[in-house]
Amino acid sequence: MKKYVLKRLLQLIPILLAITFLSYGMMRVAGSDVVEQKMENTGSNISQEVVDAAREELGLDKPFLTQYVVWLGGLLHGDMGTSYVSGKPVFSTFISKLPATLLLTVTSILLTILISVPLGILSAVHQNRCSDYLIRTFSFIGNSLPNFFVSLLLMYLFAIRLGWFPVIATGVSLKSVAMPAITLAIAMSAKYLRQVRATVLDELSKDYVVGAKARGVKFSRILWGSVMKASLVTIITLLMLSVGSLLGGTAIVESIFMWDGVGKMAVDAISMRDYPIIQAYVMWMAIIYVAVNLLTDISYRFLDPRIRLGGDRE
Repeated sequence: MKKYVLKRLLQLIPILLAITFLSYGMMRVAGSDVVEQKMENTGSNISQEVVDAAREELGLDKPFLTQYVVWLGGLLHGDMGTSYVSGKPVFSTFISKLPATLLLTVTSILLTILISVPLGILSAVHQNRCSDYLIRTFSFIGNSLPNFFVSLLLMYLFAIRLGWFPVIATGVSLKSVAMPAITLAIAMSAKYLRQVRATVLDELSKDYVVGAKARGVKFSRILWGSVMKASLVTIITLLMLSVGSLLGGTAIVESIFMWDGVGKMAVDAISMRDYPIIQAYVMWMAIIYVAVNLLTDISYRFLDPRIRLGGDRE
């Protein structure tokens, strides 16, 4: 196990280098930088000398490889750089956005579990009955609705008409996070409850379930003691994938509700060509997905001892 974990962590190094290099290069393809962006927003004519001086101050006059090597050298010494727009350290800016993203992630995942797991089990147990058709219909509708439409619908209904929640997030609180979390939970639950249903149905058709029923074992004991335990591998995989994407921020939902998280920070940085912030976000996403996949693989070993991780031998 230790060798497997160490191997996966070492694999993170070339992945991070490749991703940061590619993202740095792709931003240059845009053809403009933060200095030109600022000058365009002023709406006045700025001399080329002023533009060149501003670019030189930020180090944007240097060749691409030089800029990348300088940034990478600073990172290796614990310095993620300074934001071109705000002038604040990138690390402190990123950390200030993280609590909002963590709250949104935890709330969305809890709501998704509370909705998708019970409904998926109910749909599987009552296969081809009225409740099954009704749940699958709502799942199809939820899958068909884009997040921005659900966001606007919830905003109109619960914020404008009923006044239960603020239209725009007023801070990192449960009341402010409710609507963006519900928006994300609706989309994820609609997708995952079908997966839960399929997994439970597959387990219910296996021989050990048929044998347990023949021996007179209560169905509730079979369902919760055996079927759900066998289904946890699939459920954990689905939830971990969602955790990875949510921790990276959900740009559309965060922007609509003005939720001040990592996703909104990344969108603002991209629009302003704030390269240091973008690089910090790219690294965060890469680390998150590697870490989430690693935790998922490790959890398999405890949920199902038959699954062997890389490097294990019988």
